[in-house]
Amino acid sequence: MVVKEFLSGSEIVIKTLLHEKVEYIFGYPGGAIMPIYDSLHDYLNVISHILMRHEQGSIHAAQGYARATGKIGVCFTTSGPGATNLITGLADALIDSTPIVCITGQVSSHLLGTDAFQETNIIDISIPVTKWNIQVLEAKNICKSIQKGFFIAKKGRPGPVLIDITKDAQTKKSEFNYNQHFEYIENFHPYPCIEENKIIEAADLINIAKKPMILVGQGVILAKAEDEFKIFVEKTGIPVASTLLGLGALSSSHYLYVGMLGMHGNYAPNILTNQCDLIISVGMRFDDRVTGDVNKYAKNAKIIHLEIDPSEINKNISCHIPILGDCKISLKKLVFYVNKSSHEEWVNQFFYLKEKEKIEVIKNDMYPTKKGLTMGEVIKWINKYKEKNAILVTDVGQHQMIASRYFDFSCKKSQITSGGLGTMGFALPAAIGAKLGSKNRQVICIVGDGGIQMTIQEMGTILQNNIAVKIILLNNNFLGMVRQWQQLFFDKRYSCTELVNPDFIKIANAYNIDAERINDRNKLGESINKALSNENAFLLEVIVEKEDNVFPMIPAGSSVDEIRLT
Repeated sequence: MVVKEFLSGSEIVIKTLLHEKVEYIFGYPGGAIMPIYDSLHDYLNVISHILMRHEQGSIHAAQGYARATGKIGVCFTTSGPGATNLITGLADALIDSTPIVCITGQVSSHLLGTDAFQETNIIDISIPVTKWNIQVLEAKNICKSIQKGFFIAKKGRPGPVLIDITKDAQTKKSEFNYNQHFEYIENFHPYPCIEENKIIEAADLINIAKKPMILVGQGVILAKAEDEFKIFVEKTGIPVASTLLGLGALSSSHYLYVGMLGMHGNYAPNILTNQCDLIISVGMRFDDRVTGDVNKYAKNAKIIHLEIDPSEINKNISCHIPILGDCKISLKKLVFYVNKSSHEEWVNQFFYLKEKEKIEVIKNDMYPTKKGLTMGEVIKWINKYKEKNAILVTDVGQHQMIASRYFDFSCKKSQITSGGLGTMGFALPAAIGAKLGSKNRQVICIVGDGGIQMTIQEMGTILQNNIAVKIILLNNNFLGMVRQWQQLFFDKRYSCTELVNPDFIKIANAYNIDAERINDRNKLGESINKALSNENAFLLEVIVEKEDNVFPMIPAGSSVDEIRLT
């Protein structure tokens, strides 16, 4: 059925978004997008607009919403600085495969290229950081462009789309034609055909492997293939390690889960990578934080790579058997051919090394004897008092690595962080989007004293919308991860990393957010319980050791099996 009406371009924008079942728009109005905001006014009872305090906050909130729900996040901004303030979020969403649609206002078409007030060429600027973008000059093209944008953002490997609409296109009228069966774009093939012979070849390798390991990435989560993945893991009996963004694809308490990969991942999966005879990577891209020195990576292993994006095959690590396609389908096919198996002796090697890490690292993190509080013991208490289906949202830095290592991921879509780009300031707005998208789930936002100050103004969004985000601020008065590198590799020359911080409690209170500061170990559990059980937003500032480091650690440029415990 085709719906036809004669509407202004701005009305077409809103009507199209309604047809796309958009619940929330995260945005910030301005001159070039005012017609769209004017049309939105009549629909605020059916579509919610969240007024953020900065355009970067808008796009990170849209990312948080998308990651928590699996739906497409939407944000509005005006032209010029409004549009350019999206660039960091677009880059973040592209590298982390997050489906978002950004609609930006633009000066009228006759002013393009004249350096008009708040004009920037956002199309050329955003080409490297979008999956697709377009500038719309006429009202008649608005609906089709938005539909196309939603289709591209979600299908195949997800990513960000930017649609720039000139002001005259927003004000002029056109027939509104919404095609409810928009299912094809010429030359866009988001789902590669799965080759059955590759599935059989992979199964043959899996069935004879003696020391196999599965590497799981966010692709499993994006494909909603957690159940299929678990069946595959349990049938093959192969140990599973996760990338940072793959956390939650398999419960961290699963008997075959052996930890997180990468620079600050767990000891066992990093050490044993170079002893594997087979690596099965599912929905991950072998980025440098996972591989370390690629010239020394998994030289004894055959590699099977399940991936939806052909550009990722052989990009960083050469694979022996690529299996292109949606892993939800390819895993089902693979399960049919693999034998029921176990690798008990091999799996025990992981747990032997896990005990070594527990003695040398985890015990000190979680049960410290030093006077000052550690980030690890904070996560220990969070695990005790959090709800089972809680969503962890982290910023970037030491707290991100500690939280990712120790948080109890017990359900689907339970982790949101900035992985590939490492965007400080991501967590607070992303937590807002996650909570609005998942009202019945507890959202725990863990931030550092550096990152929170990059988007701290979004506390105003919490105030205005009464969003019950639990903020755990781990404060060491340093840019902690940079300071750690300065300590280990730059002779403790702490250049420009120590912070003189404001009173975060007073700031939170100014935004009507209950807050508390804690530096007493004897009261830590009680304070965390109070923060997490509060019905409204709460900020708990925990004063932690100034010069604690995150271990294990693979030094930059080293092999994964050169990981350090101290």
